[in-house]
Amino acid sequence: MHILVTNDDGPPNAESSPYVLPFVRTLEAAGHTVSVILPDTQRSWIGKAHIVGQDVKATHYWPPTENPDVHSETASSHDDGSHPWILVNSTPASCAQLGLGQLFFQERGKIDLVISGPNYGRNTTAVFALSSGTLGAALEAAVCGYRAIAVSFAFFDRKNIPDVVAESCEQAVRVCEYLAKNGTWGDGRLFSVNVPLRKGVKDAKVMWTKMLQNEWRKGACFQELPETTTVDDPAAEEAQLRRQESSEGAESGTATPSSSKWRHRHFKWAPRFTDVYEAVLHAGPGSDGWAVKEGETSITAIKANFMHAEPLEGEVKL
Repeated sequence: MHILVTNDDGPPNAESSPYVLPFVRTLEAAGHTVSVILPDTQRSWIGKAHIVGQDVKATHYWPPTENPDVHSETASSHDDGSHPWILVNSTPASCAQLGLGQLFFQERGKIDLVISGPNYGRNTTAVFALSSGTLGAALEAAVCGYRAIAVSFAFFDRKNIPDVVAESCEQAVRVCEYLAKNGTWGDGRLFSVNVPLRKGVKDAKVMWTKMLQNEWRKGACFQELPETTTVDDPAAEEAQLRRQESSEGAESGTATPSSSKWRHRHFKWAPRFTDVYEAVLHAGPGSDGWAVKEGETSITAIKANFMHAEPLEGEVKL
């Protein structure tokens, strides 16, 4: 197949985007033609957004042969004779639009499948999925009429052992190939796949699941900062969130009392991962979150549609 790959974690980076390069290499080793278009920086938690009023710039990028310890600008501008990846200063959904718009890859033939990911972290349950840039890019592809799969790797520590990552990549490719051949498509349908980053995942079950409906239980998922603090490095902030996510008991979303009622205040995004893990345990088997907790690969069929909650009809009399 000709597969378009995008993500929300940006170009290969050991701290914030460790999976896209080995995943693309695994797809290519399976015989697929892979075209890649990515945000040029970390764009997690941005959903299906487009940025209005900003010109979008695309640059060519030749990825390294192995995952780099840090993103190298030198590597990004070196033409090694292969087909370059595209980096865009915009959102995952915009990457999907541009990649599907016959602007960069038309000489490679019709795109058969869009894969967004693998995300650095799980996208199980509603509170994760509704904010996910990984799902946002897949949703954008679906509303453009293409078959799309969002792939996320659920880690349980931050070691990213190469052999374990390679096995999860192989599992993700197997599942995507299965869905491309056997999945029910059309009418806005797409799939969210969560693969545990665990040794032996290829021998564990693959389960059809439902997305768990859950909620943030205590209000705002923001942490107040001292007035002198600045938060201007998205990759570093995302790495900090991943450290919290890998320790499932970590609390966040705390507040610092204000000393002045009307002073300017400064916050950063600090989601409470414990809300998600506790909801999964409380709901029990059957959900995407439960399958991943059990070390199983989860496949959830969803629609690119804010569906009505019940079949309401007729006139509304106020």
